[in-house]
Amino acid sequence: MTGSAEKRTELLTAWALEAGFDRAGAASLEPCSGSGASFLRRLERGLFASMAWLGRRPRRRLAPASLLDGARSVLCVALHYHPLEGEPEPEGDLWPRVARYARGEDYHPLMERRLQALAARIREAFPGSGARLYVDTGPVLEKELAARAGLGAIAKNTQLLDRTGSWFLLGELFLTLELEPSEPLAEDLCGNCRRCLDACPTGALPAPHVLDAGRCISYWTIEHRGEMPERARSLVGDWVFGCDVCQEVCPWNEHRSAPAKRERSLAFSLPAHRAELDLTALLGLSGEEYRTRFRGSPMKRPGRSGLRRNAALAMGNRGDASYIPALEQAQASRDPVVRTHASWSLAALRKRRDAARRGRAAAD
Repeated sequence: MTGSAEKRTELLTAWALEAGFDRAGAASLEPCSGSGASFLRRLERGLFASMAWLGRRPRRRLAPASLLDGARSVLCVALHYHPLEGEPEPEGDLWPRVARYARGEDYHPLMERRLQALAARIREAFPGSGARLYVDTGPVLEKELAARAGLGAIAKNTQLLDRTGSWFLLGELFLTLELEPSEPLAEDLCGNCRRCLDACPTGALPAPHVLDAGRCISYWTIEHRGEMPERARSLVGDWVFGCDVCQEVCPWNEHRSAPAKRERSLAFSLPAHRAELDLTALLGLSGEEYRTRFRGSPMKRPGRSGLRRNAALAMGNRGDASYIPALEQAQASRDPVVRTHASWSLAALRKRRDAARRGRAAAD
């Protein structure tokens, strides 16, 4: 099968939609300039916290053509996980606060399977062509490539944004085929709006298009291993995995033009064995329960110790004295990280409880 680069782009984007993706576009592979320069500045300023792997061979991230021998283009895809109108939301202690993308099944294998099937179809139609896929992995500045492919524009909160909002996941298929680049989004969707910067509870967005991982709730609750420093423990609030605040306040995510369909496995239709976990159950999670309950979930990334640590902090930050017995029990944990954070939350809750008692006594 031959044809012009433009016809191949039209064909492959149609195949991507048939493979189960919501949107697709093609991008060229010239060095990344905008996001690349921003990435290097953040690296120099130490804004990636302890994520040292981001500093390995950093210049390779700026050269997307180096990711596949003979690469000539990249097909970028998007999969929506936005909330549907009328979809129930987890509230209060019924479910600990979890970033929306992680409430269902893990998107990585789902998107990888679809990209693998798409790659196989391309190889069959174009014998001798090469393909390599990425889903949130490898040295890929995926947002810049997706912006080139017309899937959106990088917003002030560093998320990719289009008129349907920012509730979508990205994947890439690097190809030795030449494709005609799709038309990038020309308009500035953020304008003078700074809701995301002002709403960030930890100040992790100090300026437009700048994210300080060392103050980001998602970093602390997902990527950081071991004990959190004292300054971070109150920052995370009652989030136990990730954070959605900067997306929740975006006007485009409130817009009614969001598509009506969405991948069902990414919805808050959690299996009963995970949905029944409140903070107390999460704090007391055994090794076997962790392996069974979180199989196929993105929430496995912090590990059992990290999830229990986060649950302990969420208890202290919620300020609810009913958590004191569970935290007292956690102080006997064999895990020193869990013990440390349970003790921190206990101290916070007891201080608040004692202050309340003194206030009532004074009132009497």
